[in-house]
Amino acid sequence: MKLIDIIKNSKYEVLKGNLGMDISGIEHDSRKVTKGNMFIAINGFTVDGHNYIGEAIEKGANCIVVEKDVPIVECNITVIKVPSTTDALAQYAAKYYEEPSKKIKIIGVTGTNGKTTTTYLLNSIFSVNNNKAGIIGTLGALIDGKLIKIANTTPDALTIQEHLKAMVDSKTEYCMMEVSSHSLDLNRVECIDFQVGIFTNLTEDHLDYHQNMENYYHSKLKLFYKTNRFNIINGDDKYGRRLLDDIKNSIPIITYGLDEKWDIYANEIRCHGKGVDFILNTPKGSIPVNMKLLGKFNVYNALAAASCAFQYGLDLSTIKKGIEALYGIKGRFEAVPIDKDFNVIIDFAHTPDGLEKVLTTIDQFAEGKKVVVFGAGGNRDRSKRPIMGETVAKHADLCIVTSDNPRFEDPDKIIEDILIGVKRVNGNYVAITDRREAIEYALRNAQPKDIILLAGKGHETYTIIKDKVIPFDEKEIVYDILNTLEK
Repeated sequence: MKLIDIIKNSKYEVLKGNLGMDISGIEHDSRKVTKGNMFIAINGFTVDGHNYIGEAIEKGANCIVVEKDVPIVECNITVIKVPSTTDALAQYAAKYYEEPSKKIKIIGVTGTNGKTTTTYLLNSIFSVNNNKAGIIGTLGALIDGKLIKIANTTPDALTIQEHLKAMVDSKTEYCMMEVSSHSLDLNRVECIDFQVGIFTNLTEDHLDYHQNMENYYHSKLKLFYKTNRFNIINGDDKYGRRLLDDIKNSIPIITYGLDEKWDIYANEIRCHGKGVDFILNTPKGSIPVNMKLLGKFNVYNALAAASCAFQYGLDLSTIKKGIEALYGIKGRFEAVPIDKDFNVIIDFAHTPDGLEKVLTTIDQFAEGKKVVVFGAGGNRDRSKRPIMGETVAKHADLCIVTSDNPRFEDPDKIIEDILIGVKRVNGNYVAITDRREAIEYALRNAQPKDIILLAGKGHETYTIIKDKVIPFDEKEIVYDILNTLEK
């Protein structure tokens, strides 16, 4: 594609070179640059791409996009200066991939908890309706039935546009995208045409970045000004109700919850060990649903998905079949199949609210002791750690406090932060820094009918210690420990 076609209608200044050249691709990671690429120098949290311009040129970049004054003596290079390279990445990636978001129905799902489950419920409903759908989110990018790993819940703008183009090429009709507060704040989704915005809930998380709940809330609010068809809001959530007051545009709003005053609601809810039964009520009638996912909190996720499908015109029978067809999601209240007289559940819950919801669900069917193995991420919001400890201690018979992606923090210091909350409510606990040893302790001491919850990592198959990503698949570790104990 011609450079001039990529950058037209944007603000730029040509520092050197010409705009008639061909661009073979766009990169912001100098290590991935190939001949004929545009290299966009992003000034990130820890790395400044302007320091790697030389490497990009050596690898064959013929166009450099900067936001700083950087001396470049290479005579055959075109250099463009823009107000923000982050914004330029979003704009230029969209242009290069032929604005795929205009050719597919994009549904953005935002909130603290429930995003992944909501996207997979919608995927199931659309599949039952013979609509081809894709997902971009925490578990990866699901394109044409294949799951591709991605680094973040919402990846960078370049990766998003590349995946959307692949979906368009494979004739995908709908894309459900988990939209994180970071991606909204950092303009990763700036040049995406969202038809729908879905709000699940908002509870304390990511305050290491946002500093306070007010900033966190306002980052989420941005999504609902990007949509062009309708917005779907959880009316039972206090921040959802605030959104209903704060969203000032002409886009229709559909509400959902457990109260009859909302547009779509559930009642006659019955939680049991194999799922949840409820009545789905809509303006066009009601229908009983026998959901396979566990916990009352998943009723909210089902309502969010049902509200979206309903607004797209799908009938209640199809919505019911789609919800009932989903049996589970990796790392989301995932029961580990073991031939034992106790149970092991893996869940991604890593916030006080997420833990509260999972543990409340376990309370509904637990017969033996509840043992929770958990920690908190390093270099992340410290304020939630004592609250997590208190939340778990109120429900669990035993808290096994351990490490969980400590990054550059001392894992023992993180454990101390968590234990403040555990001790506040006189919780029963042991502290075992090594997470594998903590899991082994839980398994070795398990009694009949006990439930062991491994919380925090969910779908993740790694742990992050300093700057190293080390393989750590909890399901495989459980099997390995049990095999060792049997010998």
